[in-house]
Amino acid sequence: MTTSPLARSSPGKTALVTGADGFIGSHLAETLVQSGYTVRALCQYNSFSSWGWLDSSPLKGDMEIVMGDVRDPVQMRTLAQGVDTVFHLAALIAIPYSYQAPISYIDTNVQGTLNVLQAALDAGVSRVIQTSTSEVYGTARYVPIDERHPLQAQSPYSATKIGADALAFSYYSSFQLPVVIARPFNTYGPRQSARAVIPTVISQLLSGRTRIRLGSLSPTRDFNFVLDTCAGFVALAQCDEATGKTVNIGSGTEISIGATVQLIARLMQLEVEIECDEQRLRPENSEVERLVCDNTLIRTLTGFVPRYSLADGLSATITWLRDPVNLARYKADIYNV
Repeated sequence: MTTSPLARSSPGKTALVTGADGFIGSHLAETLVQSGYTVRALCQYNSFSSWGWLDSSPLKGDMEIVMGDVRDPVQMRTLAQGVDTVFHLAALIAIPYSYQAPISYIDTNVQGTLNVLQAALDAGVSRVIQTSTSEVYGTARYVPIDERHPLQAQSPYSATKIGADALAFSYYSSFQLPVVIARPFNTYGPRQSARAVIPTVISQLLSGRTRIRLGSLSPTRDFNFVLDTCAGFVALAQCDEATGKTVNIGSGTEISIGATVQLIARLMQLEVEIECDEQRLRPENSEVERLVCDNTLIRTLTGFVPRYSLADGLSATITWLRDPVNLARYKADIYNV
């Protein structure tokens, strides 16, 4: 590889972001640039030369953008060279699709994570932030959910993330790789996939519908605006005391899907009726009924406190989706698996 801007960066401020073309990854890459990092952004290889959401990023010129795939261990070893911190976000994340293609999730989420960990170890990386998910907890056995809560694989997706997290911790225990397992709760905001409930609701309403199609309305979630989630990642990367720990990133509040829909409708000053769409329902034992974060550990370690209320974050997301260019990316009449 040719000499990159990372070779000229100050120590502690060089980062590789895997999954930088995606929703959270693109925001994190931008946040890191704005925080003074020199960023190598890994986008999944495709024949369209698309960098995903980074295509339209005003900061793309300030990053070294590389196309590739975490499933390739050779390329991962190359990309980890000269990097201080690896933020590993690349993953298959759609829960419904994991019922249809579970082997794909093992290849990307488990094998891909192993490739990144080994590459980071070989390169002598100073910190690896392994991205987990609150889905690994399954339906809450107690609330709020702290990091000691039992893990429950209620979908093939969550099973592969449990496996990836276990691999990350094993590299800390076995090889002293400085790993932090960051476990964000339900992130939302501009650029989120239409498979998620918040952009599904907003895009359907902006398309002129007053009756929208959804799955179950009773589950509760701890929703966090994407810039808060990114701030949590950066805080953990800069906290030596977090090494070897699993740390939740969340707000500590919960709201049902039904109440979230009504809040969105109020913010948009629209009336809404909800129609149950059977294909959007998870299998009976797979639905996670309740998630709410205990964020005591991240507050204690880093002082992290979310800045955005749910209403403020939803308003920012609605404003972004009102832009016809952005709304055109969403197909409100199609169920995105």
